[in-house]
Amino acid sequence: MLHDRSLEESATVFSEPAISITKLNHYYGHGSLRKQVLFDINLQIQRGEIVIMTGPSGSGKTTLLTLMGSLRSIQSGSLKILGNELLNASKAQMTLTRRNIGYIFQAHNLLNFLTAYQNVEMALETQDVTAQAADCRIQDILMAVGLEERMHSYPSDLSGGQKQRVAIARALVSQPQIILADEPTAALDKKSGRDVVEIMEKLAKEQGCTILLVTHDNRILDLADRIITWKMDA
Repeated sequence: MLHDRSLEESATVFSEPAISITKLNHYYGHGSLRKQVLFDINLQIQRGEIVIMTGPSGSGKTTLLTLMGSLRSIQSGSLKILGNELLNASKAQMTLTRRNIGYIFQAHNLLNFLTAYQNVEMALETQDVTAQAADCRIQDILMAVGLEERMHSYPSDLSGGQKQRVAIARALVSQPQIILADEPTAALDKKSGRDVVEIMEKLAKEQGCTILLVTHDNRILDLADRIITWKMDA
């Protein structure tokens, strides 16, 4: 169940939402073990919005995020990303959708045997950019997140906040239209957590990007345009 309250009223009306969900349901398991985890979800997120989703663990927030990210197939209902319907989408269509989405996770998922630069570089492997253009993008985004002096450092030499900044750079370097972030501040102290979200917010606004951020961190709620409070269904 979703309860949506606006922190700011946007004066801009977009003809096509970044994310549009209608009567979305999702299940895990089969037969007698089948369990419903999403119940008739209806939600629209406009282009350029920064939306924070909060709620108890186990209520389906991460499942919804993976469906939005085209990481799982839609079972029932409608889910449109940038106007493209994901219900009954082919693997090729889902792959194309993922190219418009950047992901940021709690564990940052960096490869320990690659430098910060190389971790960010991986996000451009499927992009049609020249080596020179890629190098400029990578250096620019690492400078933007304050890691110009740590580009060639390995994750083991970085703090938790610095690792998450690399993850933000990796998510944004391909210039996606949507950022999906799952508990990106959970492992960080108050200052580092707020810093990484402020960086994410600043860069996303510069790129005209939409952000959906799932979090339990009440310290960053004021950075959102909207807060969606998720409650457990019976």
